[in-house]
Amino acid sequence: MSDRDYSPLSSACVRALSDKLYDKRKAAALEIEKMVKDFSAANNQEQISRLIKVLEEFAMSHNPHTRKGGLIGLAAVAIGLGTRGIGPYIQKLVNPILACFSDSNPNVRYYATESLYNVVRVSRGTVLTQFNDIFTILVRLAMDADQNVKNGSEMLDRIMKDIVTESASFDLVGFIPVLREKLYCNSHWAQTLVVSWVSVLHTVPDVDTLSFLSEILDGLFFILEAPKAEVKKMCEAVVGEFLISIKKAPDRVKFGDMINILITHAQSNDQLVQLIALNWIKEFVLLSGRVMLPHTSGILTATLPCSAIDDPSYAKTRALAEEVSTELMELITVEDDRDAPEGSADVSNNFNCAEGSKDSNAEGLDLPSIMEVLFKQLRNTPVPCKTAVLRWIYHLHNKIPNKMCRYLEELFHVLLRTLSDPSDEVVLLVIQVLAQIASTTNQHSTATPVISSPPAPSIAAAADDDEKNSVDEYFTRFLRNLLHLFATERNLLEDRGPFIIRQLCVMLSAEDIYRTLAELLQDEDNLTFASEMVQTLSSILLTSKELFSLRLQLKELATVESCELFVNLISFLSHNAVATLTLCLLTQNYSHAAVLVHAFGNIEVTTDFLVELDKLVQLIESPIFTYLRLHLLDPVRYSALVETLYGLLMLLPQSDAFTLLRCRLNCVPPAHLLKHTHGKSEVRKEAQGIDFEELLAHFTSTQEKHRKYKHQKIKQRLQSSIEPPTRQPSS
Repeated sequence: MSDRDYSPLSSACVRALSDKLYDKRKAAALEIEKMVKDFSAANNQEQISRLIKVLEEFAMSHNPHTRKGGLIGLAAVAIGLGTRGIGPYIQKLVNPILACFSDSNPNVRYYATESLYNVVRVSRGTVLTQFNDIFTILVRLAMDADQNVKNGSEMLDRIMKDIVTESASFDLVGFIPVLREKLYCNSHWAQTLVVSWVSVLHTVPDVDTLSFLSEILDGLFFILEAPKAEVKKMCEAVVGEFLISIKKAPDRVKFGDMINILITHAQSNDQLVQLIALNWIKEFVLLSGRVMLPHTSGILTATLPCSAIDDPSYAKTRALAEEVSTELMELITVEDDRDAPEGSADVSNNFNCAEGSKDSNAEGLDLPSIMEVLFKQLRNTPVPCKTAVLRWIYHLHNKIPNKMCRYLEELFHVLLRTLSDPSDEVVLLVIQVLAQIASTTNQHSTATPVISSPPAPSIAAAADDDEKNSVDEYFTRFLRNLLHLFATERNLLEDRGPFIIRQLCVMLSAEDIYRTLAELLQDEDNLTFASEMVQTLSSILLTSKELFSLRLQLKELATVESCELFVNLISFLSHNAVATLTLCLLTQNYSHAAVLVHAFGNIEVTTDFLVELDKLVQLIESPIFTYLRLHLLDPVRYSALVETLYGLLMLLPQSDAFTLLRCRLNCVPPAHLLKHTHGKSEVRKEAQGIDFEELLAHFTSTQEKHRKYKHQKIKQRLQSSIEPPTRQPSS
């Protein structure tokens, strides 16, 4: 290359810039600085541009020493131009320097850092037009393997932060995309640098980082999951500063744009990240209020599983999740049910009642998504999660029953299946929800009931629908489905049946429950199930404290309604002989009890029958039948009772129960020998309208059905044991 090609540089200056010795390159740089000052004084922009072009060629040379010379020369040009004159040339000076940071030679990269530092030091705020490119280089330098380069980059980083802090013209809008990209660097050195910049920008009064927080929040949480504790701690502090600012200026925050980011990270496997995200969600719910309602399903997706974490170290996480759930519930009010479509309270349209309504809108609940999450979480999840879901279902149905009506069909059957859950707490909550649905639907129902019955061939149909109002029909369908569940899952009946029925009697009307069950079971075809169910219901009626009022009502039979209830109950109790007798003793219908005892001589006396008699004797000795034992003090008036007990004594083998009952009868005063009658005179006035002869006939026919049914079952078992198995057709 001829001397003319390097003009305005002299040959000596060119040689010095390419020398391997730093001092000679430094001397050439001083010559260039003086030359630029002269050009600048003469306003000779053409020569300045030409000089920069030559130095750019030096910086791109294959000779590393020449590249170093070009870099120091570019810095000299900047110094010669000064702060006031560098503006028009800033891009031409910075770009060649930035290109040298890709050099494989660490010395060249170091000189590039030094050169850029000098250019920045001179240009100050003018260099901000190149800020995005410089920031990208700073991130790369933070990961540089050479320590000298990293040390130089730290100086460059500090001066850039000073310039940004003191400048009022920083382009945050243009910088956000670059910052967002660099937040996802995997190097902890780069992460440290990026987080430090976020922290600095957040402290600059003229830089509104809150308005752009939604752009970088995900990246910050990404860094929170970094393996380096130092980086996590640094990022945690920055995130905490942002949350403080949000609390101070919630009106400047785009809550809706950030909540999904928090929902995602609230499901992180990193305990710290999960805890911070949940804390942010809690604050968002408190600060933004109903703005969070459309995001309820996502929040529940994140918070519900947290309630099931049994690790003690996650106590704060569980508490936060529960707090979020509670605060979110409070945002849902009865007002949210008002935009339900006209006529939605008519549950006859339960499949279509929400059509056309705004279940999902910018300011309201996205109920379809919420229910999808709740149904999913109710299946095969730990107990705390199920209980949280059930509380949500209860709350939703309490606050927005009209909107919930379209989900009751599926919800009802899901809840019934959940009754099989091994947790008492879950089962109790399910019962509460079912009872609440029943009572609420009764209030809103004007036509066909919500719950439709699945095919249940083993359960007798309810009374004619035309003869019952919607409330009764709903109640009947509800109990029919429950009976169907008991019939198909006998373990549930045995393990949880009493518990379920007792709780239902507390939350709903015990009288209505027993009356309806009596109607459903009276004509039951599956006699084995009917007998088991009757035995269960009888035991609950006689022993449960929850049914004390119903026992008292039956004991007195003081009203027409109570007498009607007695008839209904004794009709379905006929499926179990001892249960029938027990109800007669409970209701003080001793004459009919004595007749029944005599009828026992015509039924098959099995081991199960004797066991039930044994339990009855024990029950007679319990506090429930205190009044009955006191009636034995008047054997003349209550001679039918004495006869009944002696009849039981004759039926029992000489067992412990036999001895117990005999001892009790030995305590009866001798006056029982004076009179031995239980005629119609003993029937109380209130019960005179009851046809006891018809009841006895019904009892006898029912027991005959049981005898034939048992024999048929035995015959079927014998046949199945003899007949060969069915041959499968060959393919």
